[in-house]
Amino acid sequence: MAGFRSLARQVRDPRGDLALRRYSLRKCLERFAPYGHRATWDHLCARHGIGPEDRAPDPERLIGALEELEEARAVWLAYEAGFAERRRREKHGGLRRPGSFDDWHRRTWGGRDIAPCDDPAVHPDAPLAEVLGRLISALGGEPGPACPVCAATEIVWRRDLDREPWYGPVCTGCGILVPRPVLTSEAVERAHRSRGERLASAA
Repeated sequence: MAGFRSLARQVRDPRGDLALRRYSLRKCLERFAPYGHRATWDHLCARHGIGPEDRAPDPERLIGALEELEEARAVWLAYEAGFAERRRREKHGGLRRPGSFDDWHRRTWGGRDIAPCDDPAVHPDAPLAEVLGRLISALGGEPGPACPVCAATEIVWRRDLDREPWYGPVCTGCGILVPRPVLTSEAVERAHRSRGERLASAA
């Protein structure tokens, strides 16, 4: 099975068939897709002017999308290296049992579904690397009352998500499933209340 870098070379190959180069970019998302496969593809298409169903897109647009993905992947790989080093130090110090933060991290290992978007058409507008930078910064700081990506405070608790985790706080501003460790307990409780209010209004 081809790895991310091998697929990236195929995307860049000027001798390659455009349909194959596009396919290789889609395959890259099986290795690294911060919003999930469909939402990350929709994001890249929107930012780089690629028709989602266009089988022979402009090669410069394909490469632009790949470069955005590579930049974000570099940010994430640096974060994962730092995380692994921290866990080594903690284990050496006797801290074997991981906390809730580590539960979140295990689900994102490798760079898939870092900030999953349940609706593939609703995702942050900013470049992927910028979004991941904001998220990583929030994960390294104190919990806050708002989405770390778009600063929206309207966060709702969802129990009907299409992928694991099947429930959690979703930002109504940018559409991401907000990692629990970055939110205060008050923000999580507010999200729970908003779910109750939505159910009551729908009844």
